[in-house]
Amino acid sequence: MIQQVKPSLDPSANGGANAGIDASPLLSVRNIEVVYDEVILVLRGLSLDVPRGAVVALLGANGAGKSTTLKAISGLLKTENGEVTRGEIVFDGERIDGGDPVRTVRRGISQVMEGRRIIADLTALENLRLGAFTRRDKEVARDIEMVFAYFPRLKERTGLAGYLSGGEQQMLAIGRALMARPRLILMDEPSMGLSPLLVKEVFGIIREINRDLGVTILLVEQNARAALSVASYGYIMEQGKVVLDGAAEALRDNEDVKEFYLGGAGDQRRSFKNLKSFRRRKRWL
Repeated sequence: MIQQVKPSLDPSANGGANAGIDASPLLSVRNIEVVYDEVILVLRGLSLDVPRGAVVALLGANGAGKSTTLKAISGLLKTENGEVTRGEIVFDGERIDGGDPVRTVRRGISQVMEGRRIIADLTALENLRLGAFTRRDKEVARDIEMVFAYFPRLKERTGLAGYLSGGEQQMLAIGRALMARPRLILMDEPSMGLSPLLVKEVFGIIREINRDLGVTILLVEQNARAALSVASYGYIMEQGKVVLDGAAEALRDNEDVKEFYLGGAGDQRRSFKNLKSFRRRKRWL
């Protein structure tokens, strides 16, 4: 991977992957329910914690509610006529559910959207500058060079971002999120549409960002193997709620997780709800 020394957004963050984890949660999602169009219940009492300095994986099949969880945190539900109708979301001791997305970014939360969502008619450099739109300091140029240190291919690409490869667009989306100097990055399916080689490269950079910059990451993924390789803790969702959680190593070794999410189920993927032996931990009441 990249050997350059990179400027840190958090000078106090050093050590190995997840080495800077603080026991206290930076983010707490407490028993939330989310409804779309005042009718469709998507999240059903979901609770999770993200410790400071950690990479936490949020896993599950399509339709489990993973992306909705991220949008509830970032404040983007309103753009899709969604609403947190119960529970609360607390970031660094302050309740943020129902808040304005711009204010959420200013608080230190950035989201890398599913499908990248880069601005195709702007260059890579212009996309990065757009990521710093909430900032008023004079260090934007320095942080652009930091992003280029992580993603040197972006520096070489001077044309419109719409002509970048899928992997380069994903790198640009992550770099744009970094330009806001976040304390927490919400990543939605960073492996989507990428070759296995590029998936390995992108997840290696995610590990570096967490280790070098001390940025906390909540990672939504269907590629459970890749996600658990960089995470310290994981949650598994089905039908809008958490059905299993634990340390990443324990989840990798769990026979049910192996069967359902790590390739042991063959063509027929079963559901946790059908497991008679499954015992769900008591969540927030």
